[in-house]
Amino acid sequence: MAGLVAGVDVGGTFTDLVVFDPAVGRVDLAKVPTTLPNQAPGVLAAFETAGTDLSTVDLIVHGTTTTTNAVLERRLARTGLITTEGFRDVLELGRRTRPQAYGMHGAFVPVIPRDLRLEVPERMDARGRVLTPLDEAAVAAAVRQLLEAGCESLVIHFLHAYANPAHELRAVEIAAGLWPNGHVTAGHALLSESREYERGVTAAVNAAVQPLLERYVARLADQLGERGYAHDLLVMNGNGGMVSARSVSREAVKTVMSGPASGVMAAVATGRRAGIGNLLTYDMGGTSTDVAMIRDGIAPVSNEIEVEYAMPIHVPMVDVRTVGAGGGSIARVDAGGMLRVGPESAGSTPGPICYGRGGTRVTISDANLILGRRPADRFGAGAEAARAAMAEQIGAPLGLGPEEAAEAVLRLANTHMAGAIRMVSISMGADPRDFALFAFGGAGPLHAVALARELAVPRVLIPARPGITNALGCVVADLRHDFVRTLNRPLDTVDIATVHDILAEQEAEGRRLVQGERIALTGLRAEFSADMQFVGQTHLLRVPLPSARPTRDEMQALFERAYHARFRVDLPTLRANLVNLNCSVIGARPEVDLSILIDPAGRRDRAEPQASRPVWFGGWRDTPVYWRDHLPLDLALAGPAIVEQMDTTIVVDPGCTVTSDRDGNLIVEVGDA
Repeated sequence: MAGLVAGVDVGGTFTDLVVFDPAVGRVDLAKVPTTLPNQAPGVLAAFETAGTDLSTVDLIVHGTTTTTNAVLERRLARTGLITTEGFRDVLELGRRTRPQAYGMHGAFVPVIPRDLRLEVPERMDARGRVLTPLDEAAVAAAVRQLLEAGCESLVIHFLHAYANPAHELRAVEIAAGLWPNGHVTAGHALLSESREYERGVTAAVNAAVQPLLERYVARLADQLGERGYAHDLLVMNGNGGMVSARSVSREAVKTVMSGPASGVMAAVATGRRAGIGNLLTYDMGGTSTDVAMIRDGIAPVSNEIEVEYAMPIHVPMVDVRTVGAGGGSIARVDAGGMLRVGPESAGSTPGPICYGRGGTRVTISDANLILGRRPADRFGAGAEAARAAMAEQIGAPLGLGPEEAAEAVLRLANTHMAGAIRMVSISMGADPRDFALFAFGGAGPLHAVALARELAVPRVLIPARPGITNALGCVVADLRHDFVRTLNRPLDTVDIATVHDILAEQEAEGRRLVQGERIALTGLRAEFSADMQFVGQTHLLRVPLPSARPTRDEMQALFERAYHARFRVDLPTLRANLVNLNCSVIGARPEVDLSILIDPAGRRDRAEPQASRPVWFGGWRDTPVYWRDHLPLDLALAGPAIVEQMDTTIVVDPGCTVTSDRDGNLIVEVGDA
């Protein structure tokens, strides 16, 4: 940490950069348009905009949407699958669910098309005993057939390989002798889990994005090196940790959800310094809103994330839920006369009407502008166009004036986002009133106070730089490696010595990997957990373990306690089932001084508004407008107020008060309207 440390996050619209210089206590920021499909030019442009000499940078940590976008848009490498005879359609059959629970139609595109999924004779049972020997000649023939079909990546996915990987290992060995590159994924090596559908999808996604990620990070690392950067490039993983670009493509699937994870890690670090351990994170961007729940300063990590319908990716990732409500979400009145907001978005092209780039359909951003939450004088003719469109498209069909129509759009959007926050809190057995709302993203602070009132959340924490929080998360995140091993046995029949051996092996491997990274660390720790259920149940419950040597009685008691905390039910007569053992090895990095995110030299002795303007709070109110960089640390403001800064606008509703902490974070106490 003696030199510069940079975090760069690539979003769908903007690429954000934060560069810390701990020697002089300075931060440089940049926000530039994202370049698609190749994100590297945008990353390099961000460093140029910030005026950063890459030869002086000690560490760059990069959050990328390369793999996430590839999966969601199905822009994937051509991939083949070799699987157990009779199981080629597992990836398509899935769990017999539907895109809409009560819908009669829907579409699903599998990662690997059916003609590239081949079967070979082999079979293990669930205990790992050989039922049908592996047909090695059939494996070689399948490999050649997939090569002739133009496949760039290969997946070997056999039934029950988690119990005995011998057939998968031998098939990988055969394939390696024929395949022209290293893009061969063995399902058990990536995820040793009993469920063949989830394991297969995870392996298929890994193989399909592996070449894309490898080419991208290699190209970016080379271009950074050409401009003077002489150290390792680290890449954010979806679990909230990071790994070297040298090895990230081996388990490329772990970078899915990299961007949202970095925002949650920034929230953890900010909340820890602010003394607030329980946070509901709320990241509202241009297209969607991501929410997560942090308890006791710990990011929520799950290995049962479904990125979209029929796309379960069962590697550990920060548990983030997404709804289609962002600043560019389109509002409309449907054929039945109902107001709808999202999930369709105007995106950055053409964007909201007020941006004057050719957009013709009203959005959440237009509604905020019409209600004075954003300064109309900066948008020129776009402001009048947005008001006219709101009156025509929303107001006229509903019999409302433009202000009432815009207010209705915001209230409905807030309802959608509040529902997502309830999903990650109440459904997990938590009371939102016990949390603070951590609002970030370019549009998050515009809606935060209204959402907090909707949810009865008493406080809102707004970080110093909400619009670049994901880039900040890249800087503050730790190194992390996660391991999962399936046992799937009733707890009372499990050999507890085997449990201890597995956890010890996982910890040793994690320590080896973390210590192999050429990064300064301040500490190294291991966290252990078990995925458990009652015998006969489907869903799993993550149970933290106190050490790598838990007793059977201890595991039983911890599971029963966790089950009661989640469901408020005791089931003492049912047998507990131990499904997975998990270990996370975390290398802690030096703490970053977040108090310099806002230049202390710019602060003034007292809060003085730079202007005022009418803002709609159920009626027009003359509202003072403050520039955040000028606010003192001993701040005391009463709403209504608008606080503007480089990367966002903050709306403080009437009845609320605002203070600041030592890092310049704003803390809004939510009062009655």
